[in-house]
Amino acid sequence: MKRKRWRWVVWLAVLLAAFFWLPLPWVAGTRIDNTVDIGRPPDAVFDYVTTPGNWPRWHPSSLAVHGATDHPLRLGERVTEDYLVAGRRGQVVWTVIQYERPRLWVIVGRIHGWQAGTVSYTLTPTSAGTRFDRVFVYGSAPTPFYALLNQLVLRRRIEVESTTAVEHLKSALEAMSAG
Repeated sequence: MKRKRWRWVVWLAVLLAAFFWLPLPWVAGTRIDNTVDIGRPPDAVFDYVTTPGNWPRWHPSSLAVHGATDHPLRLGERVTEDYLVAGRRGQVVWTVIQYERPRLWVIVGRIHGWQAGTVSYTLTPTSAGTRFDRVFVYGSAPTPFYALLNQLVLRRRIEVESTTAVEHLKSALEAMSAG
């Protein structure tokens, strides 16, 4: 009798593990939105944020960039970024898919050929400078295990990193205008 119960427990554990690792029939996206008002004109903000060489200066997840890093990237241009996001290191290739200077810039990232996420910057003139909106959308649920991990840990860490990034961006740009 104990042997049958043991087999039942093993089979249940195997089925549960398989459930957590099987791909879901859909992949839900997680969206992280950040907005900050920056006391600089939209052209200056746009040129700074779309120049990859500046990313490690203001985004804590950006460790290094390689390739076309010395100018605002235009439609179709690519850059490779070494990152540390939510405790995970990697390398992503970003490609510009929308470029409407100084209003809108969108990049899509690929890691090992797989779509990793999309980042969009929307800049709106204000009386004091620029309202900067950053949206990061990433696939959050290829498996039930990943969906649970994203809900419990990853999303919160990425939200903190993204909030810190736009605060650093504001500080960096406003310090440039003061100096």
